[in-house]
Amino acid sequence: MSDLAIRNRRGDTRTVSSAAVSRLGTAVQGTLFTRDTPGYDEARTIWNAMIDRRPALIVRCRATDDVLHTVLFARELDLLVSVRGGGHNIAGSALVDDGLVIDLSAMRDIHVDSIQRTARAEPGLTLGGFDRHTQEYGLATPLGINSTTGIAGLTLGGGYGWLSRAHGLTIDNLRAVQVVTAEGDLLSASERENSDLFWALRGGGGNFGIVTRFDYALHPVGPTVQAGLIIHPFDDAATLLRRYRDVMADAPESLSAWVVMRKAPPLPFLPTAVHGREVLVLAVCFSGPSTEAEEALRPLRAIGQPIADVVAPTPYVAFQSAFDPLLTPGARNYWKTHNFSTLHDELIDQLVAQVHQLPGPMCEIFLANLGGAVSRRSDDATAYTGRDAQFVMNVHGRWESPDEDERVVGWARAVHRATAPFASAGAYVNFMTADEQERVRAAYGTNYERLAAIKAKYDGDNFFRANQNIVPATQQPTPSYLVIDRTAETPPPSM
Repeated sequence: MSDLAIRNRRGDTRTVSSAAVSRLGTAVQGTLFTRDTPGYDEARTIWNAMIDRRPALIVRCRATDDVLHTVLFARELDLLVSVRGGGHNIAGSALVDDGLVIDLSAMRDIHVDSIQRTARAEPGLTLGGFDRHTQEYGLATPLGINSTTGIAGLTLGGGYGWLSRAHGLTIDNLRAVQVVTAEGDLLSASERENSDLFWALRGGGGNFGIVTRFDYALHPVGPTVQAGLIIHPFDDAATLLRRYRDVMADAPESLSAWVVMRKAPPLPFLPTAVHGREVLVLAVCFSGPSTEAEEALRPLRAIGQPIADVVAPTPYVAFQSAFDPLLTPGARNYWKTHNFSTLHDELIDQLVAQVHQLPGPMCEIFLANLGGAVSRRSDDATAYTGRDAQFVMNVHGRWESPDEDERVVGWARAVHRATAPFASAGAYVNFMTADEQERVRAAYGTNYERLAAIKAKYDGDNFFRANQNIVPATQQPTPSYLVIDRTAETPPPSM
């Protein structure tokens, strides 16, 4: 192995001797990848194909001790570091060019205590792996909607899914963590121990350390839920959205119904004539008693004349992966997000108009329906801000060719601008792209100053900065190593 040229936190390049890298390789159980190592390109590939970064060194950890050794190694040499969990983050924060990646993807153990209704999971676990284990006991916790998403990044950003109206955000079900700090200390954090750190980790992203163990509360769910799609023609979308808004205002918390507006994929239960045409989809999950499902769903089914209604008893794990075919890795993705406390009539009109401008068959606008248990906690209960939001919008640009970058990114930004006058406080940081560093303070609202103070306590020199960065209160703002597009309108050719 030859010496490595690795970027430090000031942005300069330093030489790290092959002997030092070899000592690290001997100290850890996991695998080291340099640019000359077989498997390097696979190791640096993540979900969003717009992210094309070339780290100098990737350490794929197998255990918490590996994380400790690697943090101390990077700290001693003042190296620029990023942390990879599932590699699903839209901004590509898992990777840094010419730096060191601490890769947690091989740490996938989980232990379920069915008596106490808890799960202890490592950070490389995906939602699919988590759900398969907990559903063996008919238990679950609110997570996302794509089984290949990693639990770590999803949780640290807040986390929500089909169960959130009934059971809150993912972080509302987090009971304790084990975390490696920027100084290389191993701490436990909970409401009783290092409670300030625990508060910040629940929504503050990867700013405060590397979580190597998550302890979650579980709830009786499934193994079968009433779930599926109700698909409407788009001709009367504005009226459907107004009726949907009114129905969900009175819906039981065990019912979630998200709106997806896109061109219809060639699903087998849709008429061929509908394929490729705009549709309004209600993605529905009722997790309450099966005897109550029909009554709970009746108002939703009465709001229009759908093309198809395939809501039926479904294994929870199957519905958790139902959208996987639309979210496979390898495509280019660019997102924009807003919170909405309600769907104003004018906002609905704007959304409908923007769907008519969809730039490609994989692009969509979806509205996640929250409220319920999410809104019953105050904004200062955790770092996550925006709990009054009843809907979270994701403008999802997705396409294949770099030649389409400007058109699709431009469309996503146009939707974001057009809907901004109706947005409520906060923003879901997991949906924020690499060019939104200036939005971080607003995303956390009144919680930002407290977060900055906790950042100064646990990471005063901003060791963990490859993220939607919260600057330590003791520092002036520093450039984010994720930002590659500093203009308002011109999309980057790649990330």
